[in-house]
Amino acid sequence: MAAVSQPQEIPSRKTVIREHKQRGGRVAAVFPVHQPRALFRAFDVLPVEVWGPPGIATTGGDSHLQGYTCSIVRSGLAFLLSGGLKVADLLVVPHACDSLQGLGSILLDLVKPDQPVVPVYQPRGDAEAAVSFFSAELRSLFERLVAATGTRPSNAELMAAIDREEEADALLARLDAERATLGLGERDLYRLLRSREYLPAESFAALAASALDRRLDVAREGVPVILSGIVPEPMEVFDLIAAAGGAVVADDLACCGRRLYPPGTSSDPFRRMAESILGGPPDSTRGSSVGQRSAHLCQLAARTGARAIVFYLVKFCEPELFYLPLLRRALERAGIRSQTVEVDLADPLSRQVATRVEALVEMVS
Repeated sequence: MAAVSQPQEIPSRKTVIREHKQRGGRVAAVFPVHQPRALFRAFDVLPVEVWGPPGIATTGGDSHLQGYTCSIVRSGLAFLLSGGLKVADLLVVPHACDSLQGLGSILLDLVKPDQPVVPVYQPRGDAEAAVSFFSAELRSLFERLVAATGTRPSNAELMAAIDREEEADALLARLDAERATLGLGERDLYRLLRSREYLPAESFAALAASALDRRLDVAREGVPVILSGIVPEPMEVFDLIAAAGGAVVADDLACCGRRLYPPGTSSDPFRRMAESILGGPPDSTRGSSVGQRSAHLCQLAARTGARAIVFYLVKFCEPELFYLPLLRRALERAGIRSQTVEVDLADPLSRQVATRVEALVEMVS
């Protein structure tokens, strides 16, 4: 029986937001996937990410969207229209996919919220042209934040914020790599990993360092699998995998494993932020090639001993679905089995999802 570490107390989003605003700071509600956290923090704006949220009625959002829009966007718009984001001082919508671009257009032109709406155009690929474009886009975002806040941080202040975020990113990568020694159940582990979505960098760094200091000599139990997709919601997926005799030893999730950013190298703060984000692991929302993604997944499997991959997808997620046929074929050639399940964030997991997970784990046991 593996030793289990007592999970740390992680402050809630509401608590973190309330305390930040009580200190006079502003809050940005940021939709997925990639965002320049350091840029917001240099303005004393706390970026809090909006991945749905799961489990809410989407009726309010559905009336403004096509039925084939992914539930992250449907839930997010419904949450906004119900007043769930009224605490935010601005709304940030990165262009990660057509659905999010459509959400940005709706908020800018049709269903106008009280807060300013800031679109961020993220380039596809990681070549020099993409880095230059994204650097310019971040400079443009900087000027929008100057107008919104009435302050203009210096380059030194920007670089100080970048240093804090890079330290937190390095600790996130260590948590990911050393997860087997943390002694945390998978739900507790992902609560810790995903607290990066809203905690200030320094608060997350303290939690991560504490978890790493309490590492245990634990034996890995269960058939090792990789979880791939956008977001692990509903989180019951971890219970299904464990009940089937599996264990998530690595992930290729847009909210976690694809945001293990390396530090940038430039002395220019905008280029440094662009280098870091575009230097992250291959990602469908950044237009990475099938070859890049399959090679990355094969490397993850080789490093962790994973025998299979569960593609845990949000319904109608076009960036992910476009990759699947060629990606699964490449993995099959490499001897890695996979299974695909699609979920809606507003619905509980079906028995069909459990059956597919069970069948995959049994197949590779």
